[in-house]
Amino acid sequence: MKRPIRVLVAKPGLDGHDRGAKVIARAFKDAGMEVIYTGLRQTPEQIVEAAIQEDVDVIALSILSGAHNTLFPKIMNLLKDRGVEEIMVIAGGIIPDEDIPFLKSLGIKEIFTPGTPTSKAVEYIMKNVKVQ
Repeated sequence: MKRPIRVLVAKPGLDGHDRGAKVIARAFKDAGMEVIYTGLRQTPEQIVEAAIQEDVDVIALSILSGAHNTLFPKIMNLLKDRGVEEIMVIAGGIIPDEDIPFLKSLGIKEIFTPGTPTSKAVEYIMKNVKVQ
């Protein structure tokens, strides 16, 4: 029997709105994943440390503040520095289309923008994360 996929849902930065993060966390949980939600106003260091401590397969970043081009590179660099680049990172929130190629070049696997059904994020994880 394989274990459930473990997902860390994280809100980096000073963004104070987390309805979307809670909705996606619920969708992941309903799909059978184990979900850890970090809560609001997490630093990149706190997010990476939580991901390592919780031994997650996926980090799902949620951001509305517009700081994605600052905070996401820090998170990706910390994952590399800590030697845990195998953790898949996805992101969602208010992210302009023109920023998506840059974020994907950092290693963020997929970006889900407003209006994307939660089922798309669930399907993406289920298709791309293999657990033993």
